[in-house]
Amino acid sequence: MNKTLMAAGLAVVLGACNSSKKSDGVDTSAVNPFFTEYTTPFGVPPFEQIKVEHYKPAFLKGMEEQTAEVEAIVNNPDKATFENTIVALDRSGELLMKVAYAFSGQASVNTNDEIQALEQELSPLLSKHSDDISLNPKLFARVKSVYENQAKLNLDKEQKKLLEETYKGFVRGGANLDADEQAELRKLNEQISMLELTFGQNSLKETNAFQLVVDKKEDLSGLPETLIAAAATTAKEAGLDGKWVFTLHNPSVMPFLQYADNRALREKIYKAYVCRGNNNNANDNKDVIKKLVVARLEKAKLLGYEDFAAYVLEENMAKNEKNVYDLLNKIWIPALVKAKEELADINAEIKKEGGNFEAEAWDWRYYFEKAKKAKFDLDENEVRPYLELNNVREGAFYVANKLYGITFTSLQDMPLPDPDAQVFECKDKDGTSLGVLYMDFFTRPGKSGGAWCGGYRDQTYKDGKRITPVVTTVFNFCKPADGQPALLSVDEAETVFHEFGHALNGLFADVHYNGVAGVPRDFVELPSQIMEHWVFEPEVLKVYAKHHETGEVIPQAIVDKIVKSGRYGQGFATTEYVASSLLDMDYHVLKEVPVDLNIEKFELDAMYGRGLLKQIAPRYWGTYFGHTMEGGYTAGYYSYKWAEVIEADAFQYFKDNGIFNPEIAKSWKDNVLSRGGTEAPMVLYKRFRGQEPTIDALLIRDGIKKETKKKK
Repeated sequence: MNKTLMAAGLAVVLGACNSSKKSDGVDTSAVNPFFTEYTTPFGVPPFEQIKVEHYKPAFLKGMEEQTAEVEAIVNNPDKATFENTIVALDRSGELLMKVAYAFSGQASVNTNDEIQALEQELSPLLSKHSDDISLNPKLFARVKSVYENQAKLNLDKEQKKLLEETYKGFVRGGANLDADEQAELRKLNEQISMLELTFGQNSLKETNAFQLVVDKKEDLSGLPETLIAAAATTAKEAGLDGKWVFTLHNPSVMPFLQYADNRALREKIYKAYVCRGNNNNANDNKDVIKKLVVARLEKAKLLGYEDFAAYVLEENMAKNEKNVYDLLNKIWIPALVKAKEELADINAEIKKEGGNFEAEAWDWRYYFEKAKKAKFDLDENEVRPYLELNNVREGAFYVANKLYGITFTSLQDMPLPDPDAQVFECKDKDGTSLGVLYMDFFTRPGKSGGAWCGGYRDQTYKDGKRITPVVTTVFNFCKPADGQPALLSVDEAETVFHEFGHALNGLFADVHYNGVAGVPRDFVELPSQIMEHWVFEPEVLKVYAKHHETGEVIPQAIVDKIVKSGRYGQGFATTEYVASSLLDMDYHVLKEVPVDLNIEKFELDAMYGRGLLKQIAPRYWGTYFGHTMEGGYTAGYYSYKWAEVIEADAFQYFKDNGIFNPEIAKSWKDNVLSRGGTEAPMVLYKRFRGQEPTIDALLIRDGIKKETKKKK
């Protein structure tokens, strides 16, 4: 998910500032597209009309308007009611939300120095804006009055949940603190927001700063032709025509580590990758982490919690850190055992080739690929020709149609967040519009790394009418050379389905209030991760997995290899993920932060003290761990595995009753995908499944635990 967007959304919902100055003294109100209703098809942002200079005046005016709306609530002479206080607050800040979604979306996919400077300028304003509302004593008094008298109000489930979340938001935002404590909280909130922003900007600069320039063709040995062509294009764009450039963006570095025969170059790019933000330069993130961990802990203690994890987890399904560590530790030990087995296979491949060395971290992916080929006769390069990007996308659309009856129609002549982006209208089976879906596939220098799902407008209701969402899925696939197809790996195809699962969650949303649109962090990955199961189902493959040149459906022999090899490598994958999850938790369960905290030593001790193999690094070391250090998944990176436990159980339900069973699909949509945070997640899941999930299904599926045969 888009962490920047979520942070901006939070600031919008809770904020207040009273400035109405124009950016740099220039009055852009006459031409500012944010100050009028969008006249674009489906009301999407008019991206081509929005200039950087439009953002600041729109933010300031949006904050000014919301401040006035809040003052109107506070000064209402009538007794506080659900409608005039809770709903009025929920509906406030429309302009601010409008500009925040456009800005944060663009800052994530097309940033530049000017936008980053504006982020730095706006961050303290939005922090103050948030605190001015959440710490408004008169507003809290009205909210509290409604909350304490709810028994007399005859509210429905969604309204009760909104009231509960609103009241809880004020309490967790410091409404019960005294004046001095609130002043301290304001300072901490501003500090945290600035540090999170700085961390993200540093990370992007570090990723973009490194180039592995190859000028000898023999150094390309082993690499797929598509990767070589993309590297040549990157080199040409960098003014290095005739050479090849590889970057630290995942679509470039990961296949290089997987296929490059040149061990020295693998080592070079690997070390650059894991040292991002840890190079003792202007973009170093070690001091940022230390300050951030301290500030978060101080905030938690100020609010009455013993550590920051306790503050975060109170709102998640996990509820407390013991439950998180219990889950992670149950997975960690068997995953390490599996990883050691995989390491033995890797070292065997090295010896088979005549190597006289033990595998290092930069050898793992390379020799694992050889071990997998030896075990299963599967070369990922024989799969890629059948996974053309647009075909994979159509495969995801096919699954959604079969499950829910919905359709996706390509839209032409639409405003686009980037020229390479695609856009579709999603229609329900009765022909009504569910919303708009953007898909932005390719990496570029101004784009944050990874993949996520965000939005330019949330679903809501206005005057009794459903306002359709504008959803965006963002990826970082390697852009092919001109005239060449974009061919995906197995993992990348799964990523398309994963983010599409998030998109369906957004498109199906059917809630009446902004305050109950979200779900706990450890539930949000459920709709995305379950979608990955359909990627390699035989019926689905026949639809989309076609050779990009011949149109031939992927041969069953290759499919069988994919299925057989599918869980091979879970030792490595699970270990590197759980390692980062533990690291995230270890930072945020600290009760005290040593003045002399050494970030490198802390992390090395945390990882290798638990028995992590030297050949495996955490998926993210702290200095480029955006999920936790930029916010969004703070004390919450475990959420993917928590959700995986649930989705393994859920998909087994589909498998047992038909992967396209219409009744089960409808129940999934009605009870999980469309309900947002209107009820407790486990209540919704049990309504769908009839029972709570267990961890066994996940461990067995991943090959980490053997299935025990039931006695007859």
